[in-house]
This record gives sequence, structure tokens and C-alpha cells, in this order.
Amino acid sequence: MPNANEDTTPALSQVQRRAVSELLRVSPVADDLARRFQEAGFRLALVGGSVRDALLGRLGNDLDFTTDARPEDVLKIVRPWADAVWEVGIAFGTVGCQKSARVGDVVQHFQVEVTTYRSEAYDRTSRKPEVSYGDSIEEDLVRRDFTVNAMAVALPEKEFIDPHGGLEDLAEMVLRTPGTPEESFSDDPLRMMRAARFAAQLDFEVAPEVVTAMTEMAGRLEIVSAERIREEFNKLLLSAHPRKGLGLLVDTGLAAHVLPELPSLRLESDEHHRHKDVYEHSLTVLDQAIDLEEDGPDLVLRLAALLHDIGKPRTRRFEKDGRVSFHHHEVVGAKMTKKRMTALKYSNEMIKDVSRLVELHLRFHGYGTGEWTDSAVRRYVRDAGPLLSRLHKLTRSDCTTRNKRKAAALSRAYDGLEERIARLQEQEELDSIRPDLDGNEIQEILGIRPGPAVGQAYKFLLELRLENGPMEHDAAVAALKEWWAAQGD
Repeated sequence: MPNANEDTTPALSQVQRRAVSELLRVSPVADDLARRFQEAGFRLALVGGSVRDALLGRLGNDLDFTTDARPEDVLKIVRPWADAVWEVGIAFGTVGCQKSARVGDVVQHFQVEVTTYRSEAYDRTSRKPEVSYGDSIEEDLVRRDFTVNAMAVALPEKEFIDPHGGLEDLAEMVLRTPGTPEESFSDDPLRMMRAARFAAQLDFEVAPEVVTAMTEMAGRLEIVSAERIREEFNKLLLSAHPRKGLGLLVDTGLAAHVLPELPSLRLESDEHHRHKDVYEHSLTVLDQAIDLEEDGPDLVLRLAALLHDIGKPRTRRFEKDGRVSFHHHEVVGAKMTKKRMTALKYSNEMIKDVSRLVELHLRFHGYGTGEWTDSAVRRYVRDAGPLLSRLHKLTRSDCTTRNKRKAAALSRAYDGLEERIARLQEQEELDSIRPDLDGNEIQEILGIRPGPAVGQAYKFLLELRLENGPMEHDAAVAALKEWWAAQGD
């Protein structure tokens, strides 16, 4: 496994060695399950992304299998074997389960999906694929999206099945479709986005005929649900090379149906460097934000980096002195971000966080070389709230100037701001800024009952706290009484 002829290239030989190593690692689970299917009179094969990743030497503990057994038979086989079973995908012929097994000296946990041989296709008006079951693995493989995902390993004998040349395409790092790309994308238009996603994840090239079909059929994406598009877009954005996938979406016209604000940036110019393409700037900011990630891919940060300037097209003005301005593009961009993310069915929390970062991304540019008062620093921290760490990364990433002196000056200025924030946080617990008096104390001091006046007093004391820092209790009481007296004037 895999079968190879005499003129196998060194690249294929290396791929094969990696695959054998990976398959031996998961054999305790894969072979055990395959024997159970065999005893029940069915066939089982490792398939798709699992085979691809095994050949690339990156197979994880998520294993995909295909079988001639119908879902109800799959359930009868896996229920006595698995630690847990779920049927959430059973309408599409998929049964999921979890299995723990000892691999060497370590117990590992495997997520397993077993899918009945199938074919699925869209009609011209449907948003959901129609699923029908097949009777052969060859029939199953031809309906898969790309040749590198249309390989299988029959178990337990470990026979390599590759009717569409996926192994060669894998070695050449190219994405092709098993049949014609037009047939493939007509069956499921989301596969056009998957081409961009796999290019980004694997750093593969997309075959010219596939790119042509993506360009000609981009409008077919309109029948795919927003949720499926969003999930595919997220996978692309969280990949190792998102710029590559985003560029493909824009170049083929698919982005016009997913995130039309992105290609529109190609026509714009940056207010500081009129020769700079805002589209390219945004991709560079995304790259730089990724470089600053600390705990793995951060979808909120990556979305904010990509979308931070989408308000520029709507706010572009040509000034009398020849400059181009984009006044308040951060405010307009935040509203546009909210609208687009809502259309793509993102969660309310994620929409709130990303649009807030877009709104705040320019705030630092008023800092200069450190002219902000402590009050301004406190407000910066208060307005960012739990997004402060991401705002730091986004703001630093937004510097894409090639002028090394200017870039160094901006970096020093932001270093200074972070140092000031750290000092104030030590002194004042900036992360939880509250007035020096709480609502109960306000009511007691002013002799009032709960109502709007308490909220107004609380807001006054919060502004006082932001402006002056912590106050002694007696000073806060005196200030509150003075403010209250002035309300009656």
C-alpha cells in the first residue's frame, strides 16, 4: 500500500512511506472496525481526506470511512464497539462515533465517521443536496470533490484504490476533479469554495480547467445556504495560507457572492500612500496578524484584519489638495461588517467582537508619540474591554508601510502605549474599571430610590473615574453631592 509501478517517482515513494507509517499508527482502530464490518458481510475502506492526510504524513485522529452497509446496518455494527455514537448526519448516510484505543503505550481518542457509498447532487433551485446510496466504492469516489480526496484504502487488507490519479496529483500538489469540473460543481457548487479552501490549507495549485469552471460557474454559489458558505469560508480563513485561497475567490468572482466588500477594495487607495491597493493592504494586515497569534488560529482576529478597511470605498473623498481621504471609514466599516456577518449567519457574539475591532482599529492613530493623557489610555482600555489583546495585534498589523523609519516609530509608540496600559493596570485594575461608589451607595447618599437618576449618577462617577483615576471615598461622595446639587439648577 499504495501500489506503485516500476517508474514511481521519488516523490511518490516518499508519500508511500509516510502513508504506511500513518496507517500502522491507526491500525488498532481501523483494522478492528474493518473486521467487524467484514464479519457482518460488508466492506469498509478508509477514504477521502483521511487517505490524503495519511499520504501527506499528517493524519490525525479523525478518521473517515466508507462502506456498502446502509446506515441502519452501520449502527448495528458500531454501537457495541464504540464508546459513543451519534446520528446527527444519518440523513446524509453518515454515522459518527468515538473510540479510545491503545496506540503503543498511549491511549488515544479517535473520532470516526462511517458513510454509506453515495452520490449527491443539487437541482437548479435546491439549497440542499439530494442523497442517494451507491453500491460500489468506485461509484462513491467519482462523486467526490477532488482527485486527492477520491482515494481509498480497503480494510483490513489495505488495498489502495485510486481510479482518478489522486496519488500523482498529490505528489504534484495540484487540485483536479475526478470528472469534469463543470459536472462536479454543478452537483455541488460549494466545491468551488472548497477548491479555494484546499489551496489555502494544503498550499496546492488549482488546475487551470478547474479555475476556468469556477470563474464561469461562480453564480451557482447562490443556491448554497449561508451556513454552508460560512463554514467553508471559516476553514479557508483559519488555514495556513488564507491569502492564497482569498485571492482565488476574488480572481474567480466567487468572492462577489460570499464577501463582495473584499474585491471592491481593489479599486481603492490608501489615504497615506495613494499607490497602495487597499485590497493588498488588507491581505498583508491579515498575514501580519497571523504572525502575532499566540495560541493557534484566531477567527475573530483574522476576520477583523481582513475586514478592517471595508468602509473605505463608501467614504472615499478626493480633497482639493489632491489627497484622498476616508473619514470615519472605521465607523462605516463596523456597520458593514455587522451586516455582512449577519447575512452569513455568524453568531451574535462573533459579530459584536469583529465589528467592535473594526470600529476601534484607528483609535491608536491619535496617540502620536505619547500625547494621550492617562484618561485617554483608560478609555482605550475600557472601550476595548476583553478585546484589548486582539486590538493590540490588529493595530500593530495595520502598519504595512515600507518606510522602515516610520514603521519603527509606530512600533515604538505602540510599545509605549502598552507599557502605560500595563502600569495603569497595576495601579488601578483597568480591566474592571467601575465608579468609586456603587448603585446602593448612590441611593443611600442621595436619598433616592432605584430609577433613571441612579443610572445618571453612576455614569457621572464612571466618567470621573476614567478622567481622574481612583478617588478616595470621601472625595467621591463630595463630587457626587456637588453633581446632584447641580441637577436641580
